[in-house]
Amino acid sequence: MGKNILIVDDSLTVRMYHKQLLTKEGYECDEAENGMEALEKLQMKDYDLYLVDINMPVMDGYSFVKKLREEKKLTPVIMVSTESEMKDKNLAYQNGATMYLIKPANPEELIFISKILTKE
Repeated sequence: MGKNILIVDDSLTVRMYHKQLLTKEGYECDEAENGMEALEKLQMKDYDLYLVDINMPVMDGYSFVKKLREEKKLTPVIMVSTESEMKDKNLAYQNGATMYLIKPANPEELIFISKILTKE
């Protein structure tokens, strides 16, 4: 059975793109449109990795990762965002992100990092 990844992004196009890349690599991918929906999904299922956007309605990526860490969940998180300034990266890491990639993420880099973080 493949590893489970939750893709959290308000853009359907981005979610489908990441899902297509990762499914080809044998991952099982679920999707959430924002951090609140992601929190609801992780109550029903365990994930091996989260791919999280920053700018989303209802609950942004920073808040989602902070909440995840407050619940003592140590699952790796890759923040994938168009925000490219150092302050954004620092804030992501301060809230508990494991890795930070700038959109559009390089497909080979995303797959490589996903495999490392899920120990594939």
